[in-house]
Amino acid sequence: METVGKKIKFYREQKGMSLRELGKLANVSHSFISDIEHERSTPSLATLEAIANALNIPTSLLISDNEKTEPSPEQKVRSAISDDPELLQFWDELTQRDDQKVLMRQVRDLPPDGIKRIIRYIKIVEDEEAAEEI
Repeated sequence: METVGKKIKFYREQKGMSLRELGKLANVSHSFISDIEHERSTPSLATLEAIANALNIPTSLLISDNEKTEPSPEQKVRSAISDDPELLQFWDELTQRDDQKVLMRQVRDLPPDGIKRIIRYIKIVEDEEAAEEI
């Protein structure tokens, strides 16, 4: 079973965050987060909620007994674009389309910045096509 600390480290690294960045966002010292990741400390539920909020993931991903630590492709995309409201809105619209399944297969193994670039590129292309129709 994956520990809470390993899960926090996984999601922190997936988002490209340093210990200091996560600590600042979660209002927790970076050394305490390091202690959690290395299983030297056990966080309270309130601390886990603050860390999950800072990582923009549900707290349940950190505390579930689910063996799977790897996020779903949908979670991976949402996490990669979570800091861009315009891309999130575009993604929500895109997920309603059938061709979205093909996109998910294509991006699931990319790092978050690669996912973000692809979603942004698709949006640019679609915006240009919409402008041409006017």
